[in-house]
Amino acid sequence: MLELIHSGGVHQVVTLNGAMLARASGDPGLRETVNSASLATADGAGVLLAGRILGVRFPERVPGVDLVAHLFARGADRPLRVFLLGARPGVAAAAGAALAKQHRSIAVVGADHGYFAAGAEAAVADRIRRASPDVLLVAMGFPKQEEWIAAHRDSLGVPVAIGVGGTFDVLAGLSRRAPRWMQRAGLEWVYRLVQEPHRWRTAATIPLVVWLAVKERIAGRAGAAR
Repeated sequence: MLELIHSGGVHQVVTLNGAMLARASGDPGLRETVNSASLATADGAGVLLAGRILGVRFPERVPGVDLVAHLFARGADRPLRVFLLGARPGVAAAAGAALAKQHRSIAVVGADHGYFAAGAEAAVADRIRRASPDVLLVAMGFPKQEEWIAAHRDSLGVPVAIGVGGTFDVLAGLSRRAPRWMQRAGLEWVYRLVQEPHRWRTAATIPLVVWLAVKERIAGRAGAAR
């Protein structure tokens, strides 16, 4: 991502989980957004499992909160300018304050909640443009955050824009992450499901992702046989 920031142009980073992968399989617009991203990381046990079925072993799961932490921990030759957009009122600002405290290598240049009216969208985009960040973190949940970035990335001119889901709530101390052993075992989704039962719909997509991967594997073998 540091290379993308310094390479010029605008880049979208997608943290791809199983629910997003399942939805993209039947949504051409979202699929195009994911496929056109400059970088996509495997964020979810379903994606790792699908990769194994298809013969692709990802080194590890990389959720948005870890991606952000590693990017800012690496630092750069100058402080990275960061704008946070999304979550409930006050959460983005609190998350930005926490990031600034944790990482001296960044400068938070703006924060805005994600509950703005459609008529205020132009004003929000203008604030981001005027802040001129190197990195835009968007926490609106999928697919809204991915679609919002795709629709505005060219006009905003931000080098790297990342959809980060619930990262702001974690940074602001409103949500807790699973113990490290659960994260390493790929069971963080279970912990989040206990905390937030409404996420059962997301967890329910794992069998669908596995089935799609199996179908793809069978189709590939059939094609090779021909």
